[in-house]
Amino acid sequence: MKNALGAVQTVVLLGGTSEIGRAIVDALISPATRNVVLAARRPDEVDTSEWRARGVNVDVIRFDATEPATHQGVLDDIAARHGDPDVVIIAFGQLGDQEALDADPAGAAALVNVNFAGAVSAGLAAAALLRRQGHGQLVVLSSVAGERVRRTNFVYGATKAGLDGFAQGLGDSLVGSGASVLIVRPGFVHSSMTKGLKPAPFAAMPEQVAEATVQALRDGRRIVWVPGILRFIFAGFRHLPTPLWRRMKV
Repeated sequence: MKNALGAVQTVVLLGGTSEIGRAIVDALISPATRNVVLAARRPDEVDTSEWRARGVNVDVIRFDATEPATHQGVLDDIAARHGDPDVVIIAFGQLGDQEALDADPAGAAALVNVNFAGAVSAGLAAAALLRRQGHGQLVVLSSVAGERVRRTNFVYGATKAGLDGFAQGLGDSLVGSGASVLIVRPGFVHSSMTKGLKPAPFAAMPEQVAEATVQALRDGRRIVWVPGILRFIFAGFRHLPTPLWRRMKV
C-alpha cells in the first residue's frame, strides 16, 4: 500500500525484461519503496543488481503469458508474500516481422496469444486482486500502433488495438472500486525490440515513457500518449481516407 505521502511501496512488473517496463519501475522507486517484483518467462535472465544496490527488496518470479491458468495464482502469491501491490505493470509483448508472419499463420497466432490473450488474462487477474484490496493502479503498455493499424505491421497493430480496447473497458469496470487502469500509448521507442528498425518521427527513449507514465499515475489520468503530440497526429490519421492511409509511410 502507498504510504501517507502517496509513495509506491510495492510494484509488480509483468514482463521483467521489458526495457520500458523496467524504466517505469525505476522511475517509481523512492526511499519508501520496499518491494519490486519482476515476473518473467526466464527469471535467470533478469538483472536486479542496480535496485538491490539501492536497498530495495527485489523478487524475481516465473511468469509466462502463454499460461493463463497460472496468472491469478501468480498475482495472489505476490500479494500473500509482499502485501498489497500499489502498481502492477503489464509490459510483455512481441513485435514480430510482418513479412515473416504473412507466411506463418501459426507464428502469427502465437504472437497474438502473447500480446493479446496473455495480457487479457493477466489484466483480469491483476484487476481482481486490486478490486479485492480496494486500491492500486494497473498500467497497461499499449501503443499508437493500435490507433490505426498499418499494413506494415498489422498483426502486431491488431494485438495493440485489441489490448487498448480491453484496457479501456477494464478501467471502466473498476470505477468505484478504488482501483484504476492507466493506458500508455507510446510511439516508436528505442529499445532492443526495435533495434535495427528505422525510427519513426517523435521517437522516444524508455526513460521518457517512464517519466510520462509516472506523472500520469500521480495525476490519476486514464490515458497517456508519449510524446503527447502523437495524440493530435493520430486524431488526424484516424480520419484519413483509406486509400491515402495505405500510402502513408508512418
